[in-house]
Amino acid sequence: MCIVYLVAFLFSLTSEQCSSKLIEDSSQSFTERMNTGKTSFIYFGNHVDPTLKLFLEQLEMSADALQDYGISVVKVNCSTDAIPNYCTGEKLMTKAFLFRGSEVLRSFEVDTVFDVNAIVSHVLFSVLFNEVRYVHTPAELQHVESTAKQNSDIVVGHIPVLGLPEHRALMEAAFVYGTKYQFVQTTGTLVLKHMGVVDPSSSQARLWFLHCKAVSRRSDPCPSSPMRKPLDTINIHTFLQLMEAPLVTEAELDPSEVDVVHMHLGVPVLYLFSQPQTHNLDLESAQTLALQLRGEVGVVLIHRDSPNVKTTSKYNAAYRLPREDVKYFTLKSAEGVVKLFKEELLHERGLEDEEEDEEHWSDLDILDDEVSESVYRDRDLLLELESVIELTSDTFPTTVTQNDITVVLFYFKWDAVCMAFIQSYVEVADALEGMNGVKLAAVNCGEWTDVCSDQNITSFPTVLIYRPMAAARLYRGMLGTKSLHRFILLSLVSSPYHLSSSAEVMSFLEGAFYRKHMFLTPVRMLGLFSSTHDMGVASFEEAARLLRGETVIGLFAHKEAEQWVEGLSVNLPALLVSRGPGVPYEVYTLPSSSPTDHVSLMQQVELDRFPELTVENLPWYLDLGKPLLLLFIGKEDSTESMKALAEIKRPLSSGELDSFLPCWIHLGRTPVGRSILEKHLGFVPPLPVLVMSRLKTGGEVFLFPPERPLMAKNILQWIHDVENGQEQPAGLIPDGKWDPPVPFFDFLEIMDQEAPTYAAQRAPKMKTGDREDHRERKHATPNQRQTPHPSPNPQAPRQHSEL
Repeated sequence: MCIVYLVAFLFSLTSEQCSSKLIEDSSQSFTERMNTGKTSFIYFGNHVDPTLKLFLEQLEMSADALQDYGISVVKVNCSTDAIPNYCTGEKLMTKAFLFRGSEVLRSFEVDTVFDVNAIVSHVLFSVLFNEVRYVHTPAELQHVESTAKQNSDIVVGHIPVLGLPEHRALMEAAFVYGTKYQFVQTTGTLVLKHMGVVDPSSSQARLWFLHCKAVSRRSDPCPSSPMRKPLDTINIHTFLQLMEAPLVTEAELDPSEVDVVHMHLGVPVLYLFSQPQTHNLDLESAQTLALQLRGEVGVVLIHRDSPNVKTTSKYNAAYRLPREDVKYFTLKSAEGVVKLFKEELLHERGLEDEEEDEEHWSDLDILDDEVSESVYRDRDLLLELESVIELTSDTFPTTVTQNDITVVLFYFKWDAVCMAFIQSYVEVADALEGMNGVKLAAVNCGEWTDVCSDQNITSFPTVLIYRPMAAARLYRGMLGTKSLHRFILLSLVSSPYHLSSSAEVMSFLEGAFYRKHMFLTPVRMLGLFSSTHDMGVASFEEAARLLRGETVIGLFAHKEAEQWVEGLSVNLPALLVSRGPGVPYEVYTLPSSSPTDHVSLMQQVELDRFPELTVENLPWYLDLGKPLLLLFIGKEDSTESMKALAEIKRPLSSGELDSFLPCWIHLGRTPVGRSILEKHLGFVPPLPVLVMSRLKTGGEVFLFPPERPLMAKNILQWIHDVENGQEQPAGLIPDGKWDPPVPFFDFLEIMDQEAPTYAAQRAPKMKTGDREDHRERKHATPNQRQTPHPSPNPQAPRQHSEL
């Protein structure tokens, strides 16, 4: 049952169905239902009564949710079908009934099942009455524990008020996992005291996992692990998965290459390094820490004696937060690491989820730029720059030639974007501290103008990568920690990586070499040439050097290269693209011209054919200039919609609709997608929704008809109708200006008002032409004025900031 109902458990809270599952029974169908033996939740009411409209709406919503659990929700209109014993007297319109066949399991006052959460929770609790134990006192809980010891684990939920979303979440979990764990529900404060809650009067819902199955002696108590996150469906599922995970995982790889279930569940991971001579002691310490952090942090014990472990002995521990890179540190005591996670890291993550108190901010406090505002708010935070080398005109020339890679940030202290990015830059430096051959440095161009001028720095911030005997490489990626860290690590990989045999090619595409770098990018691009003397080899090598740090590129110039394109419609030289094991290779003919053409081809084919658009990758796909077939999905499962859109890829890739780019946005992972959808249409329709966006040709937006099934043939027909002018635009994206959110302050005009003669006395003498220019600027509108700022380099590519 666990597998069958898992999807319902995860997505029933957010499921949005195209049609209602509420059943309307006649007298005959009601009689037939009584003979099926199935479970039904039935309401008997007068169809014309308007006082229960809200309840009927909630009843209809509950039908969608309860259907996933095999429970039908039925409405009987007593004005047309008078069911004996239920359509008369006080029961009419005031009660709902839970049937199993013809047996009434329980009746509910309508005021009790007041909304969809109350309906689902009360119905499931009644259905699971014999499976979910209800306890009032610690003695009753201890009796359940005694029975479960050495047999099964226990999930204890404290629900202060029945019928709320927390109650529903617990009951849905019990329905899914009831055959695996013993579920216990309580509402009293006595059990809270028994479980060690400091403030039993709190109205917060709580959950514990009692580890009774692994108790060695029945006289021993069951250890407990509290769930510290809000009690909702996803958090319960994640928590139970964590309880099933190994207490300590042992590995023989570097932390960045270890894959544990905690990373997939969005939970931090702590890595401890073990020496062979102290392994037993290290394992015991790791288990002790894991018990204290269980449910919140995963613990991995790394065997340092393994040849696969390259981490410097300077560190004995590391940690990795969700969606971040590994950070190393020196562990001095077990208490220190517990404090690090519980009081600092986990506390900081909790604060991110809380709304900031903004009441003390007046309108005048809001700056005219979001980056400037964030820097202003963090102005009291001191940055620790120990891991970043501050360069001067004397130290710059020697520093950039001493290391395999020297990363240099050129910045101004008074520039908001620079100060925001430098925080990410320091984080990258801390993560790479101790790595041989890599140094991160910075130059303050406000102090060392000669250095910045010599390096032709005209826009800020700018990051250059220096290597001995090579030209400086401009970093063009996002101004954020993750992107820069990935770029530097990819820069350490030879580009191109020269391969000498088919066995090395297989390792490059799917084997040991692939696994070593797969956490950076799953894409591998391989240039195939028949010989090293091929005229295109030199151009390909130059292109690979230009793309170093952006992707992984290999070169196989050998007579065996012909085997890799055998049976395909291309000849050598060719470009083979691999997107990971199990994914069919893509092969393209290499243009035998300049390195620029090679770069353009490789940048284009690296992009996903059916991408999930995010804040980070959106600019790259917009640069393609293609109209977007954009599917918006929410937190619910939209597998059928995804498959339908994926089917369009075949005619697109074959050239029939090559001018479009199919893509999608998950509003749960990319919340800004909701604003994009509203900007496209002027409103947010029910999800999933498919739109066609023509940003390059007038900004027209077309909406796939919501009444039509989102199937491949319907989508293709709709696309052709749009192309033939048979569909009208549903929206239009205006070509608006990005103006400041607050009015422009004309400080010169304010000075004139305060001291009319002061500005005139201080102004320098101007020529006639200059005076006319000044007069034009003075009478210009606020949006026509410009703020002095170093002019950006027109040749430099735009850097898309994550900040």
